Amino acid sequence: MRCCRVSRRVTPPDTLAGETAHFRALEALYAAAPVNRLFDSRLEIVAAGIARIHFRIDERHFHAAGAAHGTTYFKMLDDAAFYAANSLVTDRFLLTTAFNLLLTRPLGPGPVVAEGRWVSGKRRVFIADAHLTDAGGEEAARGTGTFMKSRIALASLPGYAPA
Repeated sequence: MRCCRVSRRVTPPDTLAGETAHFRALEALYAAAPVNRLFDSRLEIVAAGIARIHFRIDERHFHAAGAAHGTTYFKMLDDAAFYAANSLVTDRFLLTTAFNLLLTRPLGPGPVVAEGRWVSGKRRVFIADAHLTDAGGEEAARGTGTFMKSRIALASLPGYAPA
């Protein structure tokens, strides 16, 4: 009787180093985007397919009724879902093709976190979702988006520089 050995796939260390470099380069790309000068925010790519945007809301983001405007929700959720998806793509910049929001409660001033997660797709179109929580851990919004590979090489963008 022959016994078969179960093979386990192990990611080579150089691949892990390349993945980490890609994550840090995406974080630098986020920081370098001119629009992000308008926000007190920081991108953190936790793992492949998972991204967090740490954001501080203040009165500059409020609508007339004294809570965060919907554009602020969109920005955080779209960015978190986008970067979760783009963390799986090392050669091209993705583009948002659709994004749906569900706003569940108003946000006042303070820290919030948008966490994005890749859902499906690995070739041309990706689906990712995100949820937004306030400092107390309460969910304030969630969204789902579709993202498509563009013709724009990541390496051609200012700020994207893998180590």
